Formats: sequence, structure tokens, C-alpha cells
Amino acid sequence: MALTAAFQMDHIADLLIAGDSTFALMLEAERRGHKLFHYTPGSLSMRDGRVLARAEPVSVRDEEGNHFTLGESETIDLADLDAVMLRQDPPFDMGYISTTHLLERIHPKTLVVNDPGHVRNAPEKLFVTEFGDLTPPTLITRDRAEIIAFREEYGDIIVKPLYGNGGAGVFRIAGGDENLAALLEIFEDVYREPFVIQRYLPEVRQGDKRIILVDGEAVGIINRIPAAGEARSNMHVGGKAVPAEMTDRDREICAAIGPTLRDRGLIFVGIDVIGDYLTEINVTSPTGIREVKRFGGADIAALIWDATEARLG
Repeated sequence: MALTAAFQMDHIADLLIAGDSTFALMLEAERRGHKLFHYTPGSLSMRDGRVLARAEPVSVRDEEGNHFTLGESETIDLADLDAVMLRQDPPFDMGYISTTHLLERIHPKTLVVNDPGHVRNAPEKLFVTEFGDLTPPTLITRDRAEIIAFREEYGDIIVKPLYGNGGAGVFRIAGGDENLAALLEIFEDVYREPFVIQRYLPEVRQGDKRIILVDGEAVGIINRIPAAGEARSNMHVGGKAVPAEMTDRDREICAAIGPTLRDRGLIFVGIDVIGDYLTEINVTSPTGIREVKRFGGADIAALIWDATEARLG
């Protein structure tokens, strides 16, 4: 099935292709003979009810520093395409949310992966609270008294912004640490939204697992080990990706959330698991598929396109 698909993404020139999931999806699409377009979120428009993008035809190759060729820019009507891959990175802000409203006008006639309405309604740190029996103790609030009471109850806590990403703004405040009030002052100045407060999970020293689900089924896993002296496992702050195996608890978590992901059109999802707890459900621009394949796991890019083609079929 030869498709015409567009990637809504950060500019391809800026990708670090060795670990980039969007690039892996583009490589697989080209291998299948799909015609590809590339555009950035700022090139999206709506005129008289039509959703348009100023886009370039794109071809890709797995060569660092020579990984793409763009054709002449043209304005395309996204309703004429088979699929749009919604792949720009967060922040999950009003700009991001606005693009989901526009893309919702063409979906599902043009299949948007992931479903833009459900992406909008499933920010990583809020969506996970639908599965409270799988998550660590969590508080979402700006109320200082509630945060102080939570810290008194659990001692060692994590404080992070509700719409943050990539480990930015994530702080561990251990019991007895006198910096909590000062940190909350900074958060109150920087963020208008509530904050996320969670019980610190010491199991993070053994890693923060990234499990990839495609159309609700677990298909791959890696573990990310935080660097010495770090509470964050994100690879761009020094975390190290290592192979991992699914545990019974991992499978239990995936079985519990899988049907909801599938029903909501969330085809490509990455979840984070620390110890026995689900901590995030990433639906905006999940990553990890190149690392899974590098460690001998499944070709997840191929599985995502299989699922996309099946929905279109």
C-alpha cells in the first residue's frame, strides 16, 4: 500500500538521527515506497475550513550529516493525504494544543498518528492519573500547604512541572531538605499551572524503563540508568540506555492501559516505569525505538507503519 504522508515535526535539519524515532519512521516509510512531505508546526494554516501546510517533499537516508533532501516548498491540503504523523517535540503548550485543534479537522479521513484530540486530552503527567492503582502517590497542585503536608507524609519527594519534558525542571527534595519553600517560589514565578509532586522512588537507581506500545500492545523495552548524583534518567542529561527484559509487573501495567490506548487512537506510545510503578504515559512525541532495535529488539518503526496501514485499510 503506497501512501502519501506528511510529518509535522521540528525541522529535519536539527535531528540527531542516531536516536531519533521520527527519523526511523521516515526511513521505514520511504522503504515502503510512501511519498513523504515535511513541515514544521509554524507552517500549518487553516483557511476557509481547509487545513493547509507549506511543506516540502522529503527523502531520507541513514547518514549522519547527510540524512535528508528537501524538494521545493509547496502548499498542500492535508485532507488530500492518507496520513499525518504528529511528531513535533513538546513543550506541550498552547502552540502545541492549537495544532491539535487544526489537525482534528482532517482526522480520521486523513489519519493523524496519534489521534490529535486524544493527544490534546492526554498530557503525559495527567493521563497517567487515570490509572491510579498503577502509579506512585501523586499530588497535582499549586497549594503550598498541600505540598508541605505531602512531603511530611512521604519524606522524600520529586517536584516537577506539569507540562515539562525531557527531565527539565525535575527536582528531588529529600526529607529535611530546607530548599522546598525556595523551590516553590521559583515554580510559582515560572509556571502558571499546577505542579506534580510524587513520592521519590529509590528504585530509579536501577533504572527508569521505557516501554513502547503500538496500538495498545507492548513491543519493546529499554532501561535508562541515571548518572551518578542524578535523580533523572533522561539520556540527554547523562542517563545511559541499556537492554532490559519485561517483568510480570511490566506486562500487567501494559495489559491494564493497552485497551484505552487502542480505543483512543494512540498508536505510538512510550510509557515510563520505575520499579513497580507507572510514572508517565508519553503520547506527544515518544522516543526509544532506535535504541530498542539497536539492542536486538523489534523493528518498531515497521510495526507502527503496519498499524497505520491497517487502520487505513
